[in-house]
Amino acid sequence: FIIKTRAEKTGRNISKNTTIKIPAHNIPAFKPAKVFVEGVKSNVAVEEK
Repeated sequence: FIIKTRAEKTGRNISKNTTIKIPAHNIPAFKPAKVFVEGVKSNVAVEEK
């Protein structure tokens, strides 16, 4: 996993019809290794239409 930073943004509270500020925050994000990606690509059968 890697840590990504989300920028500050504005959101809406639809029940009160107000604007709220969502502060910048960090989130975990999955970043697969190259070996994993290659293994998945080689094992997935591609269906043609």
